[in-house]
Amino acid sequence: MANKNIRSLAARKGIDKNLFEEIAINANSENAIENLKKVATVFQVDNSLVAGTASFYDFTKAENSKHKIFVCNGTACMCANTQDKLISQLKSNFKEEEIGYASCIGHCHTNAAFMYKDQTYSATSKKEIDAILKNNPSSNNAYKVDCNTIPILTKNSNHSISSFFAFAETLKDKPETVILELKTANLRGRGGAGFPFWFKLDAVIKEKNKQKYIVCNADEGDPGAFSDMYLLEEQPYKVLFGMYISGLTVGANTAVLYIRGEYPNAIRTINESIAFLNKNNLTPNFKWKTIKGQGSYVCGEETALLSSIEGLRPEVRVRPPYPAQYGLYGKPTVLSNVETFANLYYILKNGGNTYANLGNKQSTGTKLISLDSFFNQPGIYEIEMGTPLLEIIEKYGKGFKSEIKAIQIGGPLGGIIPVHKLQELTLDFESLNTNGFLLGHASFVCIPKDFPILKYIEHLLKFTADESCGKCYPCRIGSFRGFEMVQKAGNSTYKIDRQLFNDLLETLEIGSLCALGGGVPLPIKNALEHFNQELEMYFS
Repeated sequence: MANKNIRSLAARKGIDKNLFEEIAINANSENAIENLKKVATVFQVDNSLVAGTASFYDFTKAENSKHKIFVCNGTACMCANTQDKLISQLKSNFKEEEIGYASCIGHCHTNAAFMYKDQTYSATSKKEIDAILKNNPSSNNAYKVDCNTIPILTKNSNHSISSFFAFAETLKDKPETVILELKTANLRGRGGAGFPFWFKLDAVIKEKNKQKYIVCNADEGDPGAFSDMYLLEEQPYKVLFGMYISGLTVGANTAVLYIRGEYPNAIRTINESIAFLNKNNLTPNFKWKTIKGQGSYVCGEETALLSSIEGLRPEVRVRPPYPAQYGLYGKPTVLSNVETFANLYYILKNGGNTYANLGNKQSTGTKLISLDSFFNQPGIYEIEMGTPLLEIIEKYGKGFKSEIKAIQIGGPLGGIIPVHKLQELTLDFESLNTNGFLLGHASFVCIPKDFPILKYIEHLLKFTADESCGKCYPCRIGSFRGFEMVQKAGNSTYKIDRQLFNDLLETLEIGSLCALGGGVPLPIKNALEHFNQELEMYFS
């Protein structure tokens, strides 16, 4: 009930003057404590709520206020073993307390990654670092982009931006047509869950409420994934079109993009694109809002993201009710990820059947994949669903630079696939799910042959413990206890009780409120199954 009341108070200010943004601005100000008290007064909420929110995020925590530079500590950079050298080089320019960390900044294809003065970089030498710190140039984040089929997401439109959005107006009063085409296309959510997108629109249409919202989850927090970043920076109008037509279809006049703060170029590009739409009145009577994330993986969970926008601590909500009934500020909300929205123009322009003819019956269309630096040709590739993984690796990734023993596909909650299993799998929901793995965001993070699997498990549990919202006991406590056990086994003669560890994984899996605690057992179980010979010495 308390959160409902606070949600109502925050909503009174509207989306323009946003509680979360005000907290973020003032948490980094000179007189942070006093300024945050003023924010609480303006929004008529308690000081404890504002302090609780500010203390949650990496970029707003008081103890992180001295950080001037943020080094990536994501999975891809960890496996590439570039960050220790980078930190050592940075220490000649920064004090230790001035160096912070970010879980991923989208340079998984090059590594040696860091964020400085609202730009992201990769640098492998002291000379490069010194030049960056001196000149603060634009980001050097370039990578290969290719496609193995009809380029739905990776080809720029031949049409002018005005004609692009004029097409949306032709569908303004045809919600049944939009729903039918999306249902025929069988577009499933590209954020990881694979939920049919048309169903979300249909559910919000049925809600009788004057205020509805469209929210784009652009908090691409999976280390190793940078496909959403590509779309936001290189194909922004496809994303915005998808949100706009969704709004016209369900009767929503406000759209919010929640973009992770670790993607500063994406935020700039989207803001410039929205400014162009507004200047040329291409989305009349439609309001756009960009929210900059402040460093939290759990905000990628849809209900935590909504709470974050509202200025609350980003704790996962109990469902039902679902966002379609009770979403942003308690109003009906269509919430989906960047890649899902970006598909809508092609589907509606070419027909749902055209899209459905790509891929297979259950997994239609294409999927963007992110290949990390262990591939000879890393980058972003648009791949038709159903394509064999080996074909992707050999034809597009051009094989591996060095020997690897496994690939984790789908982020830190995705499956760990040993090399010998890759030949059995195809890129789609069913192939990976039925074999005990996960498609997720379709990020490919390689685990080199000499990287200890126990250390990888430790990393996954530590990541979960650090990023947990803390609302449910299994995730908050279980992930940390698991991390302690694995770390102790790696650093001493301690043996992990296998039955106790299995019970812990089961508790996380079935007792957690969301996919963070509930999902991390999957890759750990994969590791225990496929790398038992390497791990058995640590268990009793």
